[in-house]
Amino acid sequence: MKVQVDGNETHAATGGLDYSGPGMAERPAVVLIHGAGNDGTVWQNQTRFLAHRDLRAVAVDLPGHGRSEGEPLKSIEDMADWLALFISAAGLDNLDGGVHLVGHSMGSMIALETARRHPGTVRSLVLMGTADAMPVHPELISSSADELDRAAALMAAWGHGRAAHVGLNPVPGMWMLGGARALVENSRPGALTADFHACADYGEAPAAMAEVDVPTLVLVGTEDKMTSPKGTARLVAARSDDQVTVTRLAGIGHSMMTEDPRAVRKAILAAVQAVDSA
Repeated sequence: MKVQVDGNETHAATGGLDYSGPGMAERPAVVLIHGAGNDGTVWQNQTRFLAHRDLRAVAVDLPGHGRSEGEPLKSIEDMADWLALFISAAGLDNLDGGVHLVGHSMGSMIALETARRHPGTVRSLVLMGTADAMPVHPELISSSADELDRAAALMAAWGHGRAAHVGLNPVPGMWMLGGARALVENSRPGALTADFHACADYGEAPAAMAEVDVPTLVLVGTEDKMTSPKGTARLVAARSDDQVTVTRLAGIGHSMMTEDPRAVRKAILAAVQAVDSA
């Protein structure tokens, strides 16, 4: 899928389906948002699965990432406003109640802020690898600007649980950490640095969590070193209603959509179906 947003061509994966065909517009839309230095390909184990279960699954490349044109945006707030424009431009907001947003890491902050700033756009949230704050180590920020390969290696090491470090890729023949490194190493110049600053500068997650009132699933990797389970618990505690569900993935790190793709896609599907059937 290619969509014009703010004068730039935006790319999004659709699980191999053409959503402009007959009857497709009546399917609920699920928009998947990647994290820092990544692009929509991180969702390849989920997008097709969801698309072939009567959903419009759309894994978007943020501006300046993947195959999307434009410069990387500088703040989570700007990314949230841009995402609302993308949803409208792609025609995903045609159903009452809005779209389901699924965000990982930085993407979880974007999803949360979108629900806060554009409440009529969002029907539910799935937040993965999330926390009340996302500080970034100064060494990692520095490496992202001057030694991208080193930053990629650090992210791959910190972003995976112990099992991923010794193999056990759900996709036979693939090296999980190597794939994660290659994705970041091939990111656009300046994209990772811009993303890191946006994450570090965003301090509104607890306030946003307290304000939104849509069903929210939070997925937690018990071995997540980048957004700790304690930080996730603090974010969840900001909500005073009973619409938040927390699911823990044992032995999984920050990169849960690739470390345990089956559990992640099943959890997303179940959450979306529960909301749509209510």
